Amino acid sequence: MSDRLIYATYTNETDTLEATTAAREGGCEIIDVYTPYPIHGIDKAMGLKQSRLNWVCFICGLIGALVALWFQHWVASVDWALDVGGKPWNSLPSDLPVAFEMLVLCAGFGSVFALFAVSRLYPGKKPNIIAPEVSDNLFVLVINESHSKVSGSDLKQLLNQYQALKLEERLLEK
Repeated sequence: MSDRLIYATYTNETDTLEATTAAREGGCEIIDVYTPYPIHGIDKAMGLKQSRLNWVCFICGLIGALVALWFQHWVASVDWALDVGGKPWNSLPSDLPVAFEMLVLCAGFGSVFALFAVSRLYPGKKPNIIAPEVSDNLFVLVINESHSKVSGSDLKQLLNQYQALKLEERLLEK
């Protein structure tokens, strides 16, 4: 089965944002919006949920800090305990700098690897270029016409209301 996609090209961010909001409110399934730079509010206009990447970052950082604290305690108190002048074997303040560094390291690596996994980015992946101009000066709104509550002609009329530069239909093979 194939889905019919409509690519609406715009020249400015205001028209793109308004067309995205109108299409979503009209019952259209928005696949993506390609822009040369981030647009404030486009995530709400598309109906995207908040990213869970911040939770991944927090959990990876917490694991890194706890592993660093555990390892330092194990080395200083269990594996190679040294009695130096009657001082305690394990002291938390001396362990905090290493724990903080491990927190930052694990949070950073965890976030990057999670982003690559969720985005399906890997070395050698062929890019899916919608239009070469998108990275320069154009904005493209991609709508799945097959799953939209609006008919094709009404959808094109809706998108043209916001000064669409070009409307293009493509089939997406699954």
